[in-house]
Amino acid sequence: MSLAGQNLKYLRKLRGWTQEEFANKLGIKRSLIGAYEEERADPRLEVLETLSEIFKVSLDELLLHDLGEEKGGNYLAKRRQMKMMSADRNLIHFVPVKAAAGYLAGYADSEFIDELNTFTLPMLTGGSYRAFEIIGDSMMPTPSGSVIVGEKIEKIDDVKNNAAYIVVSKSEGIVYKRVVKNNKNKNKLTLVSDNPSFQPYQVQAADVLEVWQAQAVINKVTQQQRWDVDSLVNLVSSLQDQVTSMKKKMN
Repeated sequence: MSLAGQNLKYLRKLRGWTQEEFANKLGIKRSLIGAYEEERADPRLEVLETLSEIFKVSLDELLLHDLGEEKGGNYLAKRRQMKMMSADRNLIHFVPVKAAAGYLAGYADSEFIDELNTFTLPMLTGGSYRAFEIIGDSMMPTPSGSVIVGEKIEKIDDVKNNAAYIVVSKSEGIVYKRVVKNNKNKNKLTLVSDNPSFQPYQVQAADVLEVWQAQAVINKVTQQQRWDVDSLVNLVSSLQDQVTSMKKKMN
């Protein structure tokens, strides 16, 4: 049996609306509200869809769940609590430049991490994410001051060639680079800048503390640098030459 009429009444009273006020919001006659609440008629689909939009509940919940009372407490309160718990699991801790030095010592300290500011991104779920502020021109056209949101890579073997990563190492600190693995020497990683003015360099794999694969770049609109077509073509060409040169050295 549908619980739509019962839930409709509960939701109306939850907002403190009269039947007349509720009818106006749903675009129907007041007499229909009475019929629905007394279960003399079932709400039409378009009414249910409007209810769903107003109260942010699904049609399934309107029809099959007692929104007012469920065993163990109020259904909507429990659902809100579950959403908050889910959000906690997807919190992204933010490492600003001023915290970079402390991060090297406290990256594995849960108390240190908990002191960092957090935010969430709805499109990033199901993984472990962290955000790092970067300074400098080495990864242009990504501007200085950008925030890189990275997903944790547990094993260096899982690093993909030429993908962009936040690399945390004892020797270099926190850097944002493209990573190239050496087929002949797995003990070293080559870090490559997008800006061809900066030369690639190597780090010892043993010195690497963490690797986070870039999933999103956040920056202010005013930070965007304008690049003309010729500059972009030259940048891409230079990067291709660097990658080709490195591949020849490794093979």
